[in-house]
This record gives sequence, structure tokens and C-alpha cells, in this order.
Amino acid sequence: MLKIGKLLIEIGIIFVVIGFIFVIFNKVPVFRLPGDIVVKKGNFTLYIPIATSIILSIALTIILNLIFRK
Repeated sequence: MLKIGKLLIEIGIIFVVIGFIFVIFNKVPVFRLPGDIVVKKGNFTLYIPIATSIILSIALTIILNLIFRK
């Protein structure tokens, strides 16, 4: 049970770091890929990062499989 708790804490820390990266680099179009959806109307902006989410998911899956492979 202790391993699951540590894993959840590590995953949470990873998500916090990724969140800070998104906030810091908000003005830089690093995470704006062609598959991402951006809707701008007046002072409202909706950003749905579909392609970015898929790429991050694949990268994290590969990294976590390499780390936790037994």
C-alpha cells in the first residue's frame, strides 16, 4: 500500500511541474500544436490542447514504463 501512495505523490508532483510549465510558457507557442483547439471570442479564450495532451501522454507513458519496469 505504501508504494501506491508514493506513486500517487510522484505523479501529483509531475502534474504540478507540468502545470507550472504551462503557466510560465503561456505566451510562448511551444505547446500550441496544429491539433489543439483555440476559440477566442471577445475577452474569452478557450484552449483545448488535444494534440499536446496526446504527445504528453505518450511521452509520460514511455518514461514511466522505463522507470517502473521490473
